Amino acid sequence: MILIGIDTALRCTGYGIIEISGKKYSAIDCGVIKNKPKIPLSECLHRLRGGIEEIIKLYRPQIAAIEGGYYFKNAQTAMVLGMARGTVVSILAREKIPIYEYAPRKAKQAVVGNGNATKDQVAHSVSQMLNLDIQQIPKDSTDAIALALCHAFISHSANGIYLKPPI
Repeated sequence: MILIGIDTALRCTGYGIIEISGKKYSAIDCGVIKNKPKIPLSECLHRLRGGIEEIIKLYRPQIAAIEGGYYFKNAQTAMVLGMARGTVVSILAREKIPIYEYAPRKAKQAVVGNGNATKDQVAHSVSQMLNLDIQQIPKDSTDAIALALCHAFISHSANGIYLKPPI
């Protein structure tokens, strides 16, 4: 089974593709979809859509794990992130890929054992679990890989009884 983890943001969305074979996990690809700071919101969303569509077309994931919502004091930031997340969710839904969401703390807890882990700690754990060179993993894709691994772990734990329904 091919699983995609997506850490959505407007300027730098991370993704990680893993293959699950029984209880064995292997990395297929990871990277980022970047948008320059001066690009208008509408163009960023368009580029994000195109990037996610291309990744789906290339790898044909059967399941998606995305980051759940954050609490933001700034309503504008929340709205922008919501639009980016909505763009990704819409594409996944169109392709009929079940989408599971996990809080950032839950994904960090799953791969590091600490929900307050730093990006460096997540990168270190992910690289060890998947036998990857830590220098070759883009920083913004480590959280996406952690989301994918989190879903894999939860779906295998107690035959998936702790798995919430897809969104």
